[in-house]
Amino acid sequence: MKIAHVRERNAPAGTPFRLAAAVDADATEWLDLEPARRRLVAADPRRPHDGSLFRQPISTLDAHLAAGLRVSALGELLDDFVPSEEEDEAILDRADLDFGPPVLHPTSLRDFYAFERHVATVWGRRNAEVPEAWYRLPIFYFSNVSELRGPADPVWAPRGSVELDFELEVCALIDTPARDLPADRAEEAIGGFTILNDWSARDLQRDETTVRLGPAKGKDFASTIGPWLVTPDELADARPPGATGPDLAMSVDVRTADGPSVAVTRGSWSTAHFSFGQMLERASADVRLRPGDLIGSGTVGTGCLLEVRDETLGRYLLPGDEVVARIERLGELRTPIVERPG
Repeated sequence: MKIAHVRERNAPAGTPFRLAAAVDADATEWLDLEPARRRLVAADPRRPHDGSLFRQPISTLDAHLAAGLRVSALGELLDDFVPSEEEDEAILDRADLDFGPPVLHPTSLRDFYAFERHVATVWGRRNAEVPEAWYRLPIFYFSNVSELRGPADPVWAPRGSVELDFELEVCALIDTPARDLPADRAEEAIGGFTILNDWSARDLQRDETTVRLGPAKGKDFASTIGPWLVTPDELADARPPGATGPDLAMSVDVRTADGPSVAVTRGSWSTAHFSFGQMLERASADVRLRPGDLIGSGTVGTGCLLEVRDETLGRYLLPGDEVVARIERLGELRTPIVERPG
């Protein structure tokens, strides 16, 4: 199941996002879930008595999680919906929609460091070996959820920076309270996955890391997620036995202002050193994970210009560029790069 926040492209400014689910495998048509809920209740008035999903209007995924419901509960609306014989207003065409972040106001964002190739490249630039502790401990930092972006939302270099970089990651959504999870069961707390672009200002970051605290302003100015949330059952068949993750391609192309598209990133989720189960075991140790928490995988190998700038784009990002991030089965996340406002 694919879940997204949508609104019509011609909607008035300020129109709120609505929650929708993809009707077909290619996500070309979407079911508006609140009209679907109302129609099912009208057909069977007993539904509100039998399940809490039908007792309140469906607005956002954030509200759904706050009501104590898991992402998978929305599948009942999709499974039981019967479209009308004539053109059905509950069915929306993707071409007519704008998409928002799959979670509008996440409760937190822990960003891990799970791909060895990326880690080795970063440490190699310092003429150092990967610390032994990295192989034992899934490491993360807390990012800033106040500057969350969605599909097509612009991003710009923060004040004082001229080295804007993308970082391609897988992002998991926690949809149930959890604490002290064992690695072999921790992924049961995940409601779905989406693409995360964890933006970096490399010049600010390079200066800040000399103090050995952070990251700070080199990281907390923007994070982009989307285009939609994909439930774990849609990915299960792509995960080889014993693998840390599904064997799904991850890529980034940068479309430059003067036209050409440059292939920058080519990697696979399955190359992660740590699974999300191992990351969640670490994240939940002695603390509560909450519905709405986001967990980033860290950057896939080759997943940023810091690693492959010289042999690909030849520079950091500039206004007029468009970053096109893709993860197989999770969709495509486009971000225009613009001048810093003001």
